[in-house]
Amino acid sequence: MEALLKQTCVPCTGKSLPVTEEEIAELKPQIPDWNIILENGEAHLQRIYKFIDFQTALAFTQRVGEAAEQEGHHPALLTEWGQVTVTWWTHAIKGLHRNDFVMAAKTDKISAEFAR
Repeated sequence: MEALLKQTCVPCTGKSLPVTEEEIAELKPQIPDWNIILENGEAHLQRIYKFIDFQTALAFTQRVGEAAEQEGHHPALLTEWGQVTVTWWTHAIKGLHRNDFVMAAKTDKISAEFAR
């Protein structure tokens, strides 16, 4: 995960290339708690974080949003009582880009600040 944490997101366009299977094999072990899911035929990274209450979940959501804004890459965030579902994918390419793995690692680091 440390290697991903040192990276920053690069601007993506519809011409950006999605990660290859080989890149996924290299990157996914660095974020082992994330799942690759298919939604509407597009690969996404998704993880559910658990918290002790809604206020903590909301604070986590805010921190992830701030990190996303700083990097210029934005997730889907579903905030509920005691949990937040974070989903990363690259809209421009309708799938996964290296940026998504970078931001998943950064999200994990943020979650460590909220550990019980």
